[in-house]
Amino acid sequence: RLRARVIGCAWWDRTRGGEQIAGFLARRREAPDGRYRATSVKIMQDGVCENHTAALLAPYLDGSGAPTGNRGLSFIDPEDLKGHVAALDGQGFQVHFHALGDRAVRECLDAVAHAATRNGRNDHRHHLAHIQIVDPADIPRFAALGAVANAQPLWANHDGYQDELTIPFLGTERSARQYPFRSLLDAGAVLALGSDWAVSTPDPWQIMHVAVTRTLPGGSDRVFYPEQRITPLEALRGYTMGSAFVNHIDDVTGSITPGKLADVVVTDRDPVRDGFDGTEVALTMIGGEVVFAR
Repeated sequence: RLRARVIGCAWWDRTRGGEQIAGFLARRREAPDGRYRATSVKIMQDGVCENHTAALLAPYLDGSGAPTGNRGLSFIDPEDLKGHVAALDGQGFQVHFHALGDRAVRECLDAVAHAATRNGRNDHRHHLAHIQIVDPADIPRFAALGAVANAQPLWANHDGYQDELTIPFLGTERSARQYPFRSLLDAGAVLALGSDWAVSTPDPWQIMHVAVTRTLPGGSDRVFYPEQRITPLEALRGYTMGSAFVNHIDDVTGSITPGKLADVVVTDRDPVRDGFDGTEVALTMIGGEVVFAR
């Protein structure tokens, strides 16, 4: 029996086109409500910075700091992407974009804007996941377009992936624009925090710790671009109300509010006051049912 509340995300096969939407509609009809709903479609627009496949506006650098001819990969032509997103949006689907590089982020935001122009504004809450590098010009577009910033803060720290495989090939200025959580919040974006499990740990306490400190527990003491730190309360909101918002269930969960479902976690301390690292869960309730207790 499913205890969690899950939004199923169909995979957009980029070797196919709009004909796959009929299958998505059939799946959605099979799970219209309850704890599992198939209302989202995932589009992977680029790769990752570590192997130079994240789509960038300017080229990657080589080992000596000189520009190369490689700007990464846009897996779907930007004009085709606009058409696909508009079609999905028109059928009531929420689009979940994988977008790490600044060019991919821009292409996805452009697609959301195109869908709004074609179909009118709505409340589908399309969201861009990972958002490792965002051009400053695109920061305010999240709020303007109603696009949610779906972030995985665990990666915003000085580890080998960053210090050896990423920063040397992005350069100083562009590296400083990585994981711009503070800038997005200040510009009015909705920030939803998550883990990207099974790629990295699902432990929310570690993830929120990094969002606040920009250091990894047990890792380097060097702070990863501290100007993008967020407050403990903002991190907790991102993991609760932010994730509920992006999943269209903020009217029934995400906060302890009269009239909402009793989805509750009881911890051994106040993590906002005492810190997230080391926090342990004492009890978990889903819809008023105790599903875990120490």
